[in-house]
Amino acid sequence: MRKIGLNIVALSHSVSQSHNYAVVLGEEEGNRRLPIVIGSFEAQAIAVAMENMAPSRPLTHDLFKNALKTFDIHLREVIINNLLDGIFYARLICTRGEEVIEVDSRTSDALALAVRFECPIYTYEFVLDAAGIVLEDSDEDFEDDYIEDDTEREVVVPVKGTSLSAYSVEDLTQMLNEVLSEENYERAAEIRDELNKRSKDSE
Repeated sequence: MRKIGLNIVALSHSVSQSHNYAVVLGEEEGNRRLPIVIGSFEAQAIAVAMENMAPSRPLTHDLFKNALKTFDIHLREVIINNLLDGIFYARLICTRGEEVIEVDSRTSDALALAVRFECPIYTYEFVLDAAGIVLEDSDEDFEDDYIEDDTEREVVVPVKGTSLSAYSVEDLTQMLNEVLSEENYERAAEIRDELNKRSKDSE
């Protein structure tokens, strides 16, 4: 079957399940979107990698990546290969030398590893036909549910806490270091976004 390339275009609080998150995958050469509901831990794992944060200790997906690299195994690609009863299934396509190894995986874990290995993400036509959403040029409702602005690749992970707009850049930088040391990566992502916004506003 022909593989269809996907990119992570948004990570946000799920609009359908209040206690979960949704990672939105966009078709590389098309206008279809594939939203997948994931748990908060997996959302955090994806967000940490997308934001290039360096945890003081390796998270589970970092540990798995390090283990694969130690044994000279490379994650070549991730394929979301099936959809049964509303559940997405994925496979890790790994290589060791000339040997190709396929490993079953939860889709959320596969995506967290794909971001870390910077490997391509694929699916098949029947998966997009069953669960994909076609975006028309004038259709903004779906994107508005997941993305707050027009950035090509945005991470949106809402977290509770005091508004950051009242803090100075120095205070925010100190807070960022503190929450990273506490491994509170959701809060760190919020602070990082505020710092990035300040930096862009000052240009």
